[in-house]
Amino acid sequence: MHRWLVVCLMFVIAQSLFSQSKLTWDDLADVEFKPEYNEKYDVHFLMPTFGEKIKTYHGKKVKVIGYFLDIAGTGEVFLISSNPMASCFFCGGAGPESIIEVNFTKTPSFRTDQVVEVTGTLRLNRDDVDHCNYILNGALGELVN
Repeated sequence: MHRWLVVCLMFVIAQSLFSQSKLTWDDLADVEFKPEYNEKYDVHFLMPTFGEKIKTYHGKKVKVIGYFLDIAGTGEVFLISSNPMASCFFCGGAGPESIIEVNFTKTPSFRTDQVVEVTGTLRLNRDDVDHCNYILNGALGELVN
């Protein structure tokens, strides 16, 4: 009986260490934006204040489904978005919480607007205006459709 308890406990610990949370775009909307002056660019940017719920995912492995965007068209800047390219944050009326910058471990072969599931470590970026507010590092992706 004692061995069985140890095996079960090890399984539960392993599951929690190696599992990832599936985030939705509603989860990522747990943020508010206020304009703040940026001295480097001499302009006001909308800067995030992350909510308590989304803060719990910072530094954790997460999984998100969204539209793949090769935003530069050169394979240098990848995003996933809650919307396809025609209505994404840069081209339409969506907010900055609707995109995630993705740093893949290996350059993906996805095409813009394909729906993908991406797994990586979430970083909440409050201060670096040269990057998105949400960043997935060490990411792997899988085509959904």
